[in-house]
Amino acid sequence: MSSWLGGLGSGLGQSLGQVGGSLASLTGQISNFTKDMLMEGTEEVEELPNARRKEVEAIHTILRSENERLKKLCTDLEEKHEASELQIKQQSMSYRNQLQQKEVEISHLKARQIALQDQLLKLQSAAQSVISGAGGVPATTASPSFGYGLSHHASAFHDDDMDFGDIISSQREINRLSNEVSRLESEVGHWRHIAQTSKAQGSDSSDQSEICKLQNIIKELKQNRSQEIDNHQHEMSVLQNAHQQKLTEITRRHREELSDYEERIEELEDLLQEGGSGIAVTDHSKIHEMQKTIQVLQAEKVESTKKIEELEDKIKGIHKKLSSAENDRGVLKKDQERLSVENRQLLEECESLKLECSKLQPYALKQSDTVTEKERILPHSSSVEEEVFRLQQALSDAENEIKRLSNLNQDNNLAEDNLKLKMHVQVLEKENSLLNQEKEELQISLSKLNNEYEVIKSTAARDMDLDSELCDLRRNLEAKEQELNQSITEKEILIAELEELDKQNQEATKHMILIKDQLSKQENEGDNVISKLKKDLNDEKKRVHQLENDKMNITKELDVQKEKLIQSELVVSDLHLTKQKLEDKVADLVDQLNKLHTKNLNIQKENFELQERIKQKEEELSRVRDELITQSRLNQDSNSNFKDDLLKEREAEVRNLRQNLSEIEQLNENLKKVAFDLKMENEKLNLACENLRHQLEESIAGNNQISQEKNAIVEALKIEKEQLDAELCQAEKRLLEETNKYEQTMEELSNARNLSISALQLDHEHLIKLNQEKDFEIAELKKNIKQMDTDHKETKKMLSSSLEEQKQLTQLVNENEIFIEKLKERSSELQEELDKYTQALRKNDILRQTIEEKDRSLGSMKEENNHLKEELERLREQQSRAAPVAEPKTLDSITELESEVNQLNILKDNLKEEIKHHQKIIEDQNQSKIQLLQSLQEQKKEMDEFRYQHEQMNATHTQLFLEKDEEIKSLQKTIEQIKTQLHEERQDVQTENSVIFQETKVQGLNIENGSEKHDLSKAETERLVKGIKERELEIKLLNEKNISLTKQIDQLSRDEVGKLTQIIQQKDLEIQALHARISTASYPQDVVYLQQQLQAYAMEREQVLAVLSEKTRENSNLKTEYHKMMDIVAAKEAALNKLQDENKKLSTRFESSGQDMFRETIQNLSRIIREKDIEIDALSQKCQTLLTVLQTSNTENEVGGVNSNQFEELLQERDKLKQQVKKMEEWKQQVMTTVQNMQHESAQLQEELHQLQAQVLVDSDNNSKLQVNYTGLIQSYEQNETKLKNFGQELAQVQHSIGQLCSTKDLLLGKLDIISPQLSSGSSLTSQSAESLRTIKSDVLSESSKQEIEELRKSVQEKDATIRTLQENNHRLSDSIAASSELERKEHEQTDSEIKQLKEKQDILQMSLKEKDLLIKAKSDQLLSLNENFTNKVNENELLRQAVTNLKERTLILEMDICKLKGENEKIIETSREKETEYQALQETNMKFSMMLREKEFECHSLKEKALAFEHLLKEKEQGKTGELNQLLNAVKSMQEKTVIFQQERDQVMLALKQKQMENTAVQNEVQHLRDKELRLNQELERLRNHLLESEDSYTREVLAAEDREAKLRKKVTVLEEKLVSSSNAMENASHQASLQVESLQEQLNVASKQRDETALQLSMSQEQVKQYALSLSNLQMVLEHFQQEEKAMYSAELEKHKQLVAEWKKKAENLEGKLVSLQERLDEANAALDSASRLTEQLDLKEEQIEELKKQNELRQEMLDDVQKKLMNLVNSTEGKVDKVLMRNLFTGHFHTPKNQRHEVLRLMGSILGIKKEEMEQLLNEDQGGVTKWMTGWLGGGSKSVPNTPLRPNQQSLLNSSFSELFVKFLETESHPSIPPPKLSVHDMKPLDSPGRRKLDTSVPGSFKDTTESRSGRRTDVNPFLAPRSAAVPLINPAGLGPGGPGHLLLKPISDVLPTFTPLPVLPDNSAGVVLKDLLKQ
Repeated sequence: MSSWLGGLGSGLGQSLGQVGGSLASLTGQISNFTKDMLMEGTEEVEELPNARRKEVEAIHTILRSENERLKKLCTDLEEKHEASELQIKQQSMSYRNQLQQKEVEISHLKARQIALQDQLLKLQSAAQSVISGAGGVPATTASPSFGYGLSHHASAFHDDDMDFGDIISSQREINRLSNEVSRLESEVGHWRHIAQTSKAQGSDSSDQSEICKLQNIIKELKQNRSQEIDNHQHEMSVLQNAHQQKLTEITRRHREELSDYEERIEELEDLLQEGGSGIAVTDHSKIHEMQKTIQVLQAEKVESTKKIEELEDKIKGIHKKLSSAENDRGVLKKDQERLSVENRQLLEECESLKLECSKLQPYALKQSDTVTEKERILPHSSSVEEEVFRLQQALSDAENEIKRLSNLNQDNNLAEDNLKLKMHVQVLEKENSLLNQEKEELQISLSKLNNEYEVIKSTAARDMDLDSELCDLRRNLEAKEQELNQSITEKEILIAELEELDKQNQEATKHMILIKDQLSKQENEGDNVISKLKKDLNDEKKRVHQLENDKMNITKELDVQKEKLIQSELVVSDLHLTKQKLEDKVADLVDQLNKLHTKNLNIQKENFELQERIKQKEEELSRVRDELITQSRLNQDSNSNFKDDLLKEREAEVRNLRQNLSEIEQLNENLKKVAFDLKMENEKLNLACENLRHQLEESIAGNNQISQEKNAIVEALKIEKEQLDAELCQAEKRLLEETNKYEQTMEELSNARNLSISALQLDHEHLIKLNQEKDFEIAELKKNIKQMDTDHKETKKMLSSSLEEQKQLTQLVNENEIFIEKLKERSSELQEELDKYTQALRKNDILRQTIEEKDRSLGSMKEENNHLKEELERLREQQSRAAPVAEPKTLDSITELESEVNQLNILKDNLKEEIKHHQKIIEDQNQSKIQLLQSLQEQKKEMDEFRYQHEQMNATHTQLFLEKDEEIKSLQKTIEQIKTQLHEERQDVQTENSVIFQETKVQGLNIENGSEKHDLSKAETERLVKGIKERELEIKLLNEKNISLTKQIDQLSRDEVGKLTQIIQQKDLEIQALHARISTASYPQDVVYLQQQLQAYAMEREQVLAVLSEKTRENSNLKTEYHKMMDIVAAKEAALNKLQDENKKLSTRFESSGQDMFRETIQNLSRIIREKDIEIDALSQKCQTLLTVLQTSNTENEVGGVNSNQFEELLQERDKLKQQVKKMEEWKQQVMTTVQNMQHESAQLQEELHQLQAQVLVDSDNNSKLQVNYTGLIQSYEQNETKLKNFGQELAQVQHSIGQLCSTKDLLLGKLDIISPQLSSGSSLTSQSAESLRTIKSDVLSESSKQEIEELRKSVQEKDATIRTLQENNHRLSDSIAASSELERKEHEQTDSEIKQLKEKQDILQMSLKEKDLLIKAKSDQLLSLNENFTNKVNENELLRQAVTNLKERTLILEMDICKLKGENEKIIETSREKETEYQALQETNMKFSMMLREKEFECHSLKEKALAFEHLLKEKEQGKTGELNQLLNAVKSMQEKTVIFQQERDQVMLALKQKQMENTAVQNEVQHLRDKELRLNQELERLRNHLLESEDSYTREVLAAEDREAKLRKKVTVLEEKLVSSSNAMENASHQASLQVESLQEQLNVASKQRDETALQLSMSQEQVKQYALSLSNLQMVLEHFQQEEKAMYSAELEKHKQLVAEWKKKAENLEGKLVSLQERLDEANAALDSASRLTEQLDLKEEQIEELKKQNELRQEMLDDVQKKLMNLVNSTEGKVDKVLMRNLFTGHFHTPKNQRHEVLRLMGSILGIKKEEMEQLLNEDQGGVTKWMTGWLGGGSKSVPNTPLRPNQQSLLNSSFSELFVKFLETESHPSIPPPKLSVHDMKPLDSPGRRKLDTSVPGSFKDTTESRSGRRTDVNPFLAPRSAAVPLINPAGLGPGGPGHLLLKPISDVLPTFTPLPVLPDNSAGVVLKDLLKQ
């Protein structure tokens, strides 16, 4: 590259050089022409208008500079625009994120709110249900209406946000009324029951009349109740309307305030967490703490005042030390910043106070209780104290600032700094005093608050007063907050204006004093207002008591509110005053801004003036340079000796001037930059103004929001007033409950918010951690990707060397793999579809099972129906047989049965519907099955397509193999060719048979290799085919596995569902049987069964529990086994995956390596062999020629004699060589022995390998044994399962026995029912029967024995006997009826009383029976639950068993896979070994080929040497003597060659050794691999043993546990038997007591009859009272409604007025706030402007210093210039009167040489040089025209080379064309060879601006011409202005004498008109000073 570039550069250089040469020649010609033209117009030259050009150039430069400045501005603005866009994007992103976060928070809060509302609704519904439940069963008619009302109510509340207190009050009323209704209904039920009993007897007409009366009463009561319900519903509707109105208002307010309150609550929670003073403080201890804090604050105040005094003293001392405080100015600035931060903190604290107030408002809105309001006010006062404390902290910070102010620092003006510091200190002192005053005011306010608090304590019971006080406190707080805000804003303004606005600070302090006075006035007014308000409060307290009587108090409250409005007007007037002050401040700031603008303008003007000055100076410099140059030209002739020195000096001066110019330009640039910075700052200020305007708009919007909030608060307060007035009478009891509830809800909400915040924080942290982890992962992945890239590149390089055939093969393989992967994906998709369909099938099966269950249940229901019908018929028969007393019972049973039948019919309908639904589902599933079949067919088609593709692949493979075969054949042909060549060599060379033999061997090997290659390629193809087949098999296996798994899962699910359904059916049947038995009548024989089965019950229950516990243990064991099995399976799967990976790796390796290398090596070797053969042929030919020559020479010349000494020496050398050969052979034998040893070692290693394989076999045997053990375990597990089944059967038996017990119980109950009506005739017998019944009842639960049953049978027999006796007595009585009717009546009465008593007893007994039934039901439920648990456990066990079986199957499959993989591994290992052997064979062939090569080379060498030797011999023969010696030398050489051969053999042996070592290492690696396998197998053995041991332990434990349980159960049986004996004794005692109780019951009956009459009277009374209450309630409601309407009208009028007033005040406040904000913005702008001005002043100072330095430098330069000018003027003066002698001589001689016609022209020239006018010359010429001969010719021809010359005019050339033209040519020739070199400028080597142009002129103008001009300028300096420099073409001195034709000459006209083609040479405008300046600026 470098050479190429160099060539390019040189070529360019040459071309450029040529161009330069041509240009130089052109410029030379042009310059010559222009010289001629100029020489003609020397006399007619005049001044050009130079000034105009300069002006144009100056304008051009200005425009350029402006253009550049504008470009820079554009670029800067573009950059800023991009930056701002980026910022805007970032901000928008952040805002979007914040928005999303806020939305998420809102959604969370909404969700929480909904959840809380749901909870509240649930609680209310529960309460309602409890209340409705308390009414009892009889409240059937009332419940629907009430339910409707409640539901309606709840819905109304659910729609709106709830007013809980109102709801609770309404609920209480409803509850009270429902209780009354339920009570009445219970009475009605009681009387109905009595009526039914009397009906059943149907004996007396008097009872019937009573029943009729009662029925009438019931009807009336029903009517009354319906009326009451209607009234209540009307009340409810009224209440609901009122509530809805309230709720709509509350929700409107709530929704408006919720968004604000949520934010405020969050902030307050943060504050609460920081400072422990919470809002919901309830303890009195906290009040004491607050008082203590107030005392502490007062003490701190005293200390702070002391400190302030000390600080003042210190400040006085510090004023003296100010001189040493110069280095601490930065500290002050930091302090000021800190103060501003503190101010911000104070503002934030004020905001927090506002937030606290706002938090207090909702509590005041919701809670009117006195205690809660006390608690609210306390934290408010504490917050004020906190504010005081913060103000004190601010004071202490200010003191610190004063200390630091003592260390102020300024550069030069310490006096000014002192003044400023004093001002600062004064300001800070004033601030301190202000803060103290504020603190005092706050303390006063605290004390006032405490007083108010005490007042509130005394008047805690009155709600309205507290509300008004709260309002006052809020107003006071707002006023104080405003004051605080004002003071804080003023403080900020003061801090901002400290440094630069001293006068303004004084004015601000004055304003502060005024504001302070006004604030104090405001405070006094506020105190007066508070006192007034207190009076008003007292008045209002009195008025609250008179609310019930007087409605006029509301008008008085309106007056109070008007007074408050007047006070607010006063506050607004104060605000107006503050506004005026702020406006004054704004005016001052505007003035300051104007001043700053004027300053900026002045600075800009000064900049412009400086620029103009610089331009002037530049012009002066250019003029000076022009003068210097002109003077230098004048002085060239006179000072020709000192020219070099002067030139050097001048160059130096020029350089210095240029440096100065560049510095000036830099200054100019700096000034421009400063101007640009100023403009930028102006733009920034404008932007700040715009931002402030935006902020103003935002603040106005915020104020509007605040005003809206205030309006909302005012409205809320007014609405609250209305509510409180309306509900004062009723709300005293409710308020406490409401407050508690509200507190609870608030706490819950706060807790929930805290939790949500913490959860969010945790989530955030978690996300951050996750993000970091992801970042790490990404970094790692990037590293991996880089590594992969590098690896990829390397592999690409490797692969590039491989052949195209291999690529094709790999592509085909890849395609196969892709197809296989596709198949796998398809199979996975099919599996997923299969899973879906299997799930659908499962659902179908479940539905079928459910249908079957329903069918079964239907069948069972039908059977039960039949049973019930049969039992009904039996009952009817019994009823027909039985006495009329049992009629009501049968009626009840019939009604129950009918209801059951109805229920069964409903169930039947439901079942039918379900069956239809299931049929639809079955149809859907059939459709899905059809779809499945279709998809399967499609998949089959795809499989066929894949097979077809596979066949195509095979075909391509076969084609490839054929091509390979062809290649192999071609290789074989080449080998045969090589063989033929070798045979030819054998025929040619007879001496080297051994070599040829070796060659043939090699060729044989090569052939073998070729065949091997052929085999290899075939083997590879076979492997590929096998691999593809194996893949296909794998796919099939996977599909089969999937199918089998799905089948298993289906079977499992079906089995489980079937079992569960069967169990459920059994349970349902049992339950139905129990119900049937309970409903049916029973017999007394089954009592014995009941007792027996109850005993069995307990036993079986315990057994069931024991079995359950055993099952749970088994379950846990099975789970552990399942987990272990899963681990094993996972491990095996991992092993499988590893093996597969290894297989893949091995296959890829063996495929990739081998073929390419072998081919390349074979080709290379064949090439080398061919080359060597050619060499050998050439050498053999040489040898033959030499031999022939030798033979010929031998025949011709006889062999000469050789020296004996030489011969001996040669012989000795041969001996030595022989010895060396022997040594080499010995060494070879040693190597052979080592090789043999190595072979032995390898054999040993192989033996070890065999041993290891044997060990592996042993391990596999062990494994099989373990598997056998495992199968044994599984069998034992199955045995356990059978045991479990036996247990289940036992359980079923237990359940059967339970069923029998239930039936016996039912029979017993039936018996008792039959026995009870038969005891009507005999009182004594009935008493006995009652006792017996009672004993039965008492001992049913306490499991009675068989003895009791036998006793019961005896008693029944006795009762039968008594019945018979009674019948006999009846017969006797019927005989005696005719005799005595009076006796009959008496007996009638007695029997009636007895019947009543018996009925009562019967009722009691029935109640007791029901209780027993309930107990039995409970027991049965317990049993059922236990059974369910047991079944669940059994199901779990079954599931676990199935899982275990699945795992076994999986393990088997995995083992199969492992076996397959092992087989594959072995195959791969075998293939690898084959490959290795092939590789080794190839390596050996390679080695042999290399050896062959070496041998061939050696032969070549030997032949060459022989040839040389023969040549030498020939030469010697010619000489005639040294033949023998040469022979000996040849022998020596042959010996040397033998040594070389031995060395080669040694190398071969070494190679063999290395191969052996490689084999050994391979064998060792195999050994290690086998050992690793051994270790793994051992580990598996140990693990399996451990597993066996654990399983055995678990089984032994279970057996022991079972034995323990058996022992416990036996103990329990003994205990139960003892209990039976005790219960039998108790029965006997109970029968005695029963007889006594019967007598007492008869007495109670009489009492009850009396009570009935009394209750009837009370009922009538209560009904009348209810009517009266209803009337009074309706009247009250009417009054209330009227009252509410009046109040609403009043309040609406007041509200409108208030709203108008508030709107006006709001507008005023908004205007004021807007003005305040604008003022603050202006202040900020002013401050910013001042900062920028200070920076500008500093920059200007620096610039002024730089300008002064430059001015000094300019003055020095000007002095230098003046000196130079003086010198030049002296030179001019000295040379002005002189004339060059040589010139005059030449002119003089020339006059005589010229022709006579042209002599007058020469004379004119001389006259012009001497300064004679034209007129005088013409006169002289006219006077003397003759006598001039041969002047011109001598002047032109005979003159020296340095003679000056002037061309003639064209009109004068016509006379002597031939002579003049020739002379002119000679003149040009002389001029073209200058005698003097061109002069150099030498003003201290300084470069003027226009030097390049001047140099060009100087170089182009020849020397002689310059001489002429200079010599002429001796007399007249201003001859030819065109030879002067371009920047000053007009000379300094005005030309005195020009010819008359000057102005009209061609050359003095504009250049564009006359000479358009030669514009650059006379005057170039581009090379002016302005252009050079521009170039510099560009650079």
